[in-house]
Amino acid sequence: MLNPGGVRIGTAEIYRQVEKLPEVIESLAIGQEWKEDVRVVLFVRMRQGRVLDDDLRQRIRQTIRDNTTPRHVPAKIVAVTDIPRTISGKIVEIAVRNIVHDLPVKNTDALANPQALDQFHDLPELQTD
Repeated sequence: MLNPGGVRIGTAEIYRQVEKLPEVIESLAIGQEWKEDVRVVLFVRMRQGRVLDDDLRQRIRQTIRDNTTPRHVPAKIVAVTDIPRTISGKIVEIAVRNIVHDLPVKNTDALANPQALDQFHDLPELQTD
C-alpha cells in the first residue's frame, strides 16, 4: 500500500499495468518520503536486450495513467537487475523501502535472493526531483 498525497493506492494495480508491456518482466513499487510527502518510485526488471529509456518511461507512465489514476503514476522509474523476494516468492517491498530510506532490513534470512537488495542502496536517481 502506498500513500502519496494522503491517497491510499495498492501496488498490485501498478504492477498489473506495467507488466502488460512486453519490455518489462516484473516490477516493484515503493513510496519514497520526499519533500514532506511520499512519491511513488517504480523499479522495473527488463527483458534481456531491452533498455529503460525515456520513451519507455513515458509509455509506462501513460499506461498507468490510462488504466488507473494520476496518483498511481510513478515520479521515478528505475531499472534494476533483480527484484528481491522471500523464499516463498513474495516481492519484498518493505525491505526495498527500508534500503532506500537507509533503515535496517529485518530478517534477510527469509529472502531467496538477499543480494538483490544491494542495488537499491544510494541510487542517484532517487536523490533528485
